[in-house]
Amino acid sequence: MTKWFIALLGYAFFRLPGAIIGFLLGSFIDNFNSGGSGPSTVFRDMTRQQVSPADFELNLLSLCSIVIKADGSVNQREMDYVRQYFVATYGKDKANAIFRTFNEINKKREISAQRICAFLNQRTRYEVRLQLLHFLFGIAQADGAASKQEINKIRQIAGYLRVSMRDFESIMAMFIKSADNAYKILEIEKTATNDEIKKAYRTMAKKYHPDRVNTENEAIKKGAEEKFKEVQKAYEQIQKERGIA
Repeated sequence: MTKWFIALLGYAFFRLPGAIIGFLLGSFIDNFNSGGSGPSTVFRDMTRQQVSPADFELNLLSLCSIVIKADGSVNQREMDYVRQYFVATYGKDKANAIFRTFNEINKKREISAQRICAFLNQRTRYEVRLQLLHFLFGIAQADGAASKQEINKIRQIAGYLRVSMRDFESIMAMFIKSADNAYKILEIEKTATNDEIKKAYRTMAKKYHPDRVNTENEAIKKGAEEKFKEVQKAYEQIQKERGIA
């Protein structure tokens, strides 16, 4: 109906040309409101991807709980890591409020990683989900070493979050050290040429730049900065080993 109303207004002021322009403009507005195709879909998708800070924090805390309990015991150092991170990020009062709400929810229902990830997939960008994995590995490593059960649980969560295996391996390499660690972080083979290494670094630096996270959540922003630094360190290590200028 909007298109006809604006078309009539256009005709009243500018006759036939005004009616045509009004009809086209009204059609665009109708399409936007009804969820049709075209430019309106972009705006609707952007809105659909938003998640309130409160919902995000609770879902993040739920995933933390799942990882901490993965090996059958609750490690105090891992719990302290999560609490300190939330306190440093949000302040003591807000962090305590988040934990109280989480505890109330946790008593009422079982936490489902698959359900949480399905919720986040619809409301967050891929870059944000990568930072989630980075944060979860930080928890698993807080007691000195990530257990096999914790790694497997994070791998499962990565699958639920639709994160590619190469990205998962890259993030894991930032915490689980190995001989070709730097190459794994840059998602390349050790046999890669110098030009391929430079290209991989540019790709990863762009991919994991904090500006691409685009979230109001401070915990995830900090995680993005840490991850970006790891990519830089990996490239610098390879540069030094190969003498790349």
